[in-house]
Amino acid sequence: MQPRPKPFFATLRALLDAEGEITLGDLLDAAGEQTYGLLVLLLSLPNLIPGLNVGLAPVGGVGLMGLGAQLVWGRPYPWIPRRIKAQPIHKGRIKDALAKLEIQLYRFRWHGSQQRPLSPRWMGAVIAWTGFLLAVPVPLPFGNQLPAAILCLLGAALLEERPAWAWIGAAASLGNTLYFAFSFDLIYHAFMKAFHFLMK
Repeated sequence: MQPRPKPFFATLRALLDAEGEITLGDLLDAAGEQTYGLLVLLLSLPNLIPGLNVGLAPVGGVGLMGLGAQLVWGRPYPWIPRRIKAQPIHKGRIKDALAKLEIQLYRFRWHGSQQRPLSPRWMGAVIAWTGFLLAVPVPLPFGNQLPAAILCLLGAALLEERPAWAWIGAAASLGNTLYFAFSFDLIYHAFMKAFHFLMK
């Protein structure tokens, strides 16, 4: 039996600690078959920052919907333009964000939690739907942060092949959907007020 590769977070920390500049392409090469999980994390993390997420949420949400669709379609690796792959990465910011994320993730890691391959189509559907929730500009408390946090958990589940995290993420996505659905009247009236204001 071949030994399992070491957890991706350990590999990513080693890459970020190395000297010299790295690009998005370098991170994706290190991810290998776990490229989808890494991209879900990278597109979700900025949306956890209050204020910054206002402009990034729709863009990140659309990108995550595209990633989820590619997973459902069965593509082994996502399509990414070369120009985007060549973008340099700010290692300090990613290291800080990942360190905070790991602290939160270890709260979900309990004795007996096992690593197993996840269904890409099932995960893709959940990621695409939650990406849609992130893209919708809802005027609700934590309207963007909630789906972003759920997507971070789903991305981590893909990276470390943790079914328990995936199930928690799916349940949280359902809860987020109900939160938006029960607040539909508030969302509708907010959009109508904004529409009338713009038409004046």
